[in-house]
Amino acid sequence: MMRFDEGIVSLKQMRVFARHGVLPQEQATGGEYVVSLFVRVDFSKAMLTDSIDDTVNYARLVQVVKDEMAIPSQLLEHVAGRIAKKVCGNFPNVDELWVEIEKVNPPLRTACRAASVKLHVTNDKT
Repeated sequence: MMRFDEGIVSLKQMRVFARHGVLPQEQATGGEYVVSLFVRVDFSKAMLTDSIDDTVNYARLVQVVKDEMAIPSQLLEHVAGRIAKKVCGNFPNVDELWVEIEKVNPPLRTACRAASVKLHVTNDKT
């Protein structure tokens, strides 16, 4: 007999152009960001039914990320929080999620591939 504990649906390294940053120039010119999203969801029913209604729709998750990344913010922490809130609000079957946002080539006056934030959220569902 097979026992099923959890499943992770992930979207890895989505490349997005956005206008985030504390410096006015960052919001004016924008830059490249890489977003990864991991959601823990019980998809044991989807394994049996083969129905998108019994899991999370990747395309809808991508749209949430695109929508929130399109809103300029000073802090990546703020953007990650908005993405998490929207995912939990739109996908009540999500138990936990991790959002990672990387700002490629941040203006730090040193060689740095990316600056990033990673957020872990548990969906309280209350």
